[in-house]
Amino acid sequence: MVSTPETKKERTGISINPRIQYVLLMAFSVAIGLAAAGGAFLFRWLIENFQLIFWADGHSFLDMIANSPWWLVLLLPCVGGIIAGIIITNWAPEASGPGVPEVIKAIAVRGGLIRHRITFLKALVTSMLIGCGASVGREGPVVQIGASLGSSAARIFRLDPSMLPVCVASGAAAGIAATFNAPLTGTLFAIEILLLDTEMSYVSHIIVASVTASALSKFFWGDFPTFDAPKFTFNNFEELIIFFLLGILAGLVSIAFVKMIRLSEFCFDHIPMPEWIKPGLGGLLLGIMALKIPAVLGVGYEAVNMGLTGVLPLDFALLLLAAKLVATSLCIGSGMSGGIFAPSLVLGAALGISVSSTINMFFPELALTHGQYALVGMGTVVAGTTLAPITAVLTVFELTYSYKIILPMMVGCITSALVVRILNGYSVYEAKLLRQGVNILRGHDESVLVNVPLRDVMETDFDYLHTTDSLKKAADMVLNSEFPHFPVLDENNKLAGILTLRDMRDFLKDEHDLKGAAEVVDTLMVRTVVSLPVNSNLKEALMHFERTGVSFLPLTNEDYTLAGIIKSKDAMEIYRQKRFKNKIISSSL
Repeated sequence: MVSTPETKKERTGISINPRIQYVLLMAFSVAIGLAAAGGAFLFRWLIENFQLIFWADGHSFLDMIANSPWWLVLLLPCVGGIIAGIIITNWAPEASGPGVPEVIKAIAVRGGLIRHRITFLKALVTSMLIGCGASVGREGPVVQIGASLGSSAARIFRLDPSMLPVCVASGAAAGIAATFNAPLTGTLFAIEILLLDTEMSYVSHIIVASVTASALSKFFWGDFPTFDAPKFTFNNFEELIIFFLLGILAGLVSIAFVKMIRLSEFCFDHIPMPEWIKPGLGGLLLGIMALKIPAVLGVGYEAVNMGLTGVLPLDFALLLLAAKLVATSLCIGSGMSGGIFAPSLVLGAALGISVSSTINMFFPELALTHGQYALVGMGTVVAGTTLAPITAVLTVFELTYSYKIILPMMVGCITSALVVRILNGYSVYEAKLLRQGVNILRGHDESVLVNVPLRDVMETDFDYLHTTDSLKKAADMVLNSEFPHFPVLDENNKLAGILTLRDMRDFLKDEHDLKGAAEVVDTLMVRTVVSLPVNSNLKEALMHFERTGVSFLPLTNEDYTLAGIIKSKDAMEIYRQKRFKNKIISSSL
């Protein structure tokens, strides 16, 4: 047996008793909740101050825009986009876009690893863009800020790497909870959208972080609601038909939103100009739109409140529906930093008003309440864009605390999600990840697979051959090996092929050839090799084993020298052990 120079990397996490780990992680969740709430407060403080600095005085953001000169409305989003483009391109490419896909990718692909600098740069860039009038939301960035804080804290205090996704999800949930003062929404957002798989025992940690952040948000902002939600009354079950139709329309609007963002990204990708200028171009186009429709600027909560209070006219609701869809697509597609959650709420409110106003025109005896349809519309579009209907239902419920809204919301939100899933197949977050070449598979124990680096479990003591070795030597190794599958290296010790018992079978049948063999391994080896980089994880290895049917995988360094191997039976055994360990931790809590 020959050992390669590569040695196994030691784990950096500290091994402790599972019960103590559970208690410590619970306390750690409180700290993450406090930090995420502080990050959300700082983020909103930056937005408000950037708006005060950049725009004229006014009681609301729309008043500030109305009181500002036309050239400022035209150029300020462009200038903000250029500054953001420079920062994103040079220091934080992952700060581009909504933020939620980046968190999903960090959990699914990197085991929860997020760079420390993202917390500060995401808050700075997005708050400046929203302050300049970018048509994006603040919730997605808050999710990424909270997730980044959770990831950084877990690594600073050297928690076990398997705990990193839970800390990331706890930070993200706390950010949402602090923003909406809605701990249930934060928890369900993390479970339904971010986590591909988690043990149920860890849900309590996410809840603790969300409740902590929500409590602290009351200290910062008081017990004031985010929206002027009307009192919801629902006594006529025949209206469920209308809510069902609203869900269908919301699903179609959601698909249009996803495809518009994708089209915008495609167009900006093919514009021959430096990447840092593209957000400025998106901002200029947004400024041109804002000269005619100022309501497209900013987060859009003023327009939502107009819909909820029933003062949004039908013609303006239809105009806002189309304009906000285009404006947000331009911002996200050009590479700006910002979320799509708030724009989805605006689209939903405008859609709900449009539906109720249109029906009232033809059937005035129904006397539909505009505010209620705006409220349900908000949830249905969020459900369609995120494919998270339960989160959407709880978001609206925690705005109203009315149980009567649950049934209409469930009808509308589930219908919307079904329409998107059937006709489009992907949420806005999944679509963005697909453009990056990341196909997220939601299934049980995905996180277990991702958190096992092959470098840590590969076999480094194994038999191998060189291309110049004789077939006689290869035959001796085949006959005396318990695993007659050998990597073949060239003169530079780089992987050149594979030689197995199957390849040697005809040669071994002829005893005369065996004794006088002059051929070398190079003449029989298989040159088409299925291999993986040594920095891959167990999930990627199992996917390769399932797809190709090979019995082992060579693991190579960047220069294609051989670092080690992983056998299919060993990979499955490691998976079973890791899964069993997680079950033991859960059952001992």
